[in-house]
Amino acid sequence: MTPHSPTTRFSYLPKWLAFFDFLGIFECDPFRNSLFVKRILIFVLGWATYFRFTVVNKIRIEGTEHLESLPENGVLFLSNHQTYFADVICFYHIFCSVKWGFKNTIIPPLYLLSPRVRSYYVAASETMKGGLVPRIFGLGGALTVERSWRAAGQNVQRGRDTAASDKVAQALQHGWVVSFPQGTTSPYAPIRKGTGHLVLDNDPIVVPIVINGFRRAFDKKGLRFKKRNSILSVRFKAPIRFAPDTPVEDIVERIRKEIEQDIPPSMTWMQARE
Repeated sequence: MTPHSPTTRFSYLPKWLAFFDFLGIFECDPFRNSLFVKRILIFVLGWATYFRFTVVNKIRIEGTEHLESLPENGVLFLSNHQTYFADVICFYHIFCSVKWGFKNTIIPPLYLLSPRVRSYYVAASETMKGGLVPRIFGLGGALTVERSWRAAGQNVQRGRDTAASDKVAQALQHGWVVSFPQGTTSPYAPIRKGTGHLVLDNDPIVVPIVINGFRRAFDKKGLRFKKRNSILSVRFKAPIRFAPDTPVEDIVERIRKEIEQDIPPSMTWMQARE
């Protein structure tokens, strides 16, 4: 798969009938989830969360010009991570606004009338099983993975979740994917080598994102307010293409720098987490 390969399309209907479904009512994603239902879900959740980013807090967006010419599929967004859900919800708002031609703003929310549905995000399976709200959010495009290094708040050691890699590959063929290469909301955590393998295996266009203020504004899950009137910053950087022979270590190092997760010289990682 390459980012310039034709965008895949799936339908519940036979091929000869799918041609007549110009409204996309019976269209689905590679995982057999209805895109029509996803549009409704993003519309409802979009309105339910919109004021969290524009009224209760203030959002500053930079770099959406880098998104305007991206292909419909084969794009991997890599971001630092501050909350479980608020980060992703905000990205979805921005993706939809860019689809409507807005630049560096999500005001007004007209884009929710026809949201971008070919968007996915990587999330730990245990996070998405933590109650009704996470399960609803999961319908919005969650690609659940079993983390090989952590489970139920404890450090573990287990094999790489190859099924997760297959999910991400399918999602990239269909649209855009958001991933958090640190695999944790702790700042300055190391970048997981699995992200490097993901890049080499799928040859996506990589778009780094740097966010700030979400940890201050919301609780760890990103569902409750912690400090109102916070400035939420989202900055998209220029897209990157990695050569197929790039060493995994070099990819990991480049990503760490791009999402600005270098530990300050005067601070250890343990101090940064506190």
